[in-house]
This record gives sequence, structure tokens and C-alpha cells, in this order.
Amino acid sequence: MPETRVSIDRVFHALGDPTRRAIMERLSEGPLSVTRLAEPLRITVTAVAQHLQVLEESGLVHTEKIGRVRTCRIETAGLSVIEKWIGDRRTVWEKRFDKLGELLAEEE
Repeated sequence: MPETRVSIDRVFHALGDPTRRAIMERLSEGPLSVTRLAEPLRITVTAVAQHLQVLEESGLVHTEKIGRVRTCRIETAGLSVIEKWIGDRRTVWEKRFDKLGELLAEEE
């Protein structure tokens, strides 16, 4: 359980930054080089690399260097952790709403 908790914390931390969310949006269209990612963000390649490191540590992005170009793509591991966490919360709330519905039906 603690390992999953750390992963969730890392993913939420990574997505809590607007620049990292913008990077994720751009990568959702397909793999890009770090240089191409930096262009519309108006930040340095070094700054993008630092954001990518956070995204990579959280399991949201994978980077690989081919020759002199570092290419980035979306990684599904981090998204799967969040999807499971949200699904678990949804199940709990659906059960609570079902119970509330039953209680309200009894009062009628």
C-alpha cells in the first residue's frame, strides 16, 4: 500500500504544475523531442528537461535518447495508477449514494 500511495502522490504532484500539464497535452498528440516541447512553452530546454524528469519519475512520460535527440512520449503507468485511484473512490461514493437512495425510499 505505501508504494502505491507514493506513486499517486508523485502523479498528482507532477500534474499539479501547469507547465507539466501543457507538456502532457502536447505529448498526447504524439512523441516529440525536448526541443520541440520547449518551443511553444517559451522556456529553456533545460527547464523542460527538469519538468520531464518529474513526469518520468511519476510514470507519466518516457524519454529515450537516439543519437543527439531526446524523444519523449506518454507512458501509461502513471495514468493507470490515477485511473485505479479514481475508480476506487467512485465505487465508494456509488455505494454511499445507493445507501442514501435506499434510506430515502424507506421514508416514503
